[in-house]
Amino acid sequence: AVTRRRAVAQAVLSGQADTIATIMGGGLKKGDALAVARIAGIMAAKKTSELIPLCHPIPLTKVSVDINGASATSIRVLATAETTGQTGVEMEALVAASTAALTLYDMAKAIDRAMVISEMCLMEKSGGKSGDFVRTP
Repeated sequence: AVTRRRAVAQAVLSGQADTIATIMGGGLKKGDALAVARIAGIMAAKKTSELIPLCHPIPLTKVSVDINGASATSIRVLATAETTGQTGVEMEALVAASTAALTLYDMAKAIDRAMVISEMCLMEKSGGKSGDFVRTP
């Protein structure tokens, strides 16, 4: 059935405290990494069916990417994807979160190649016949 579907995914970028502060403060030589990563995540969500075999192209009604400092040594990326359709948007949210985190890595790798992207996972989903899901801590 056609229903409203929503998914939220996360990825966490960890690095040296100086690196995280530089990213969050907009001090990278390549420019505003947060803005670039948000755009990269949104663009990636829209291209999910081209990147992941057997994913259906989905008309997204909303994609957002929020980036926040989780701690002195980590940044949390939360991506939300929404549609009204017959299939879910979990993959679109996951692709958006991972691509945004990869973009942050790319823009800061000159100062910290030891950064790690981790904790990439689906945080919640709603809609569809499988029902709702919320990750518990």
